[in-house]
Amino acid sequence: MIGRLIKKRLDTNKLANVFVNSLLEITENGFSDVRAMILDDNAFISTPEIPESAEDKFLLVVIVGNLRYLDNHFEVSEAKEIRSQIVRKFAAIYDIQEKDFEKAIQEYDQFINRVNHPSKNTLYGMSKAVFHKFQLNEYQETYFKNMLTPNPLFLKRMDEIMINFLWDWDAFFRKHKMHFD
Repeated sequence: MIGRLIKKRLDTNKLANVFVNSLLEITENGFSDVRAMILDDNAFISTPEIPESAEDKFLLVVIVGNLRYLDNHFEVSEAKEIRSQIVRKFAAIYDIQEKDFEKAIQEYDQFINRVNHPSKNTLYGMSKAVFHKFQLNEYQETYFKNMLTPNPLFLKRMDEIMINFLWDWDAFFRKHKMHFD
């Protein structure tokens, strides 16, 4: 009982570690299920071709979607510091320069904005990004294929999947107290 009342204190570095490791774990454990769901979805008239190696594309969509929520839960300067730590850690994991990883994040963010325009709903944008990054349009029925838009029923099902890849900030703040220097 007392253990539940004591919150663990985290700084931005520790938060970034937890965040990065959690996103990597959930993506590594969940991508095959997402891929299987897409391959079996009845919105497609032929089975999409999604290589198992496409996990990195999926991870980038998940990272961008989650980074977008930082500003909703932190002050601007805090969110900027956390984002910087997250980018630093991902760059180290993938053994690339921070500026190159930041560029990849920005490109994916712009892509999500473009495919999701005019909507500002991040979850919906993530689902649309998955649709377009995996080039699923060519596997749809003619009506949606000609419109170059995802079947809305597929997007609804994809939203229900993608919500599982969003960081639960409420649960996080129940367990942890943030400490900023």
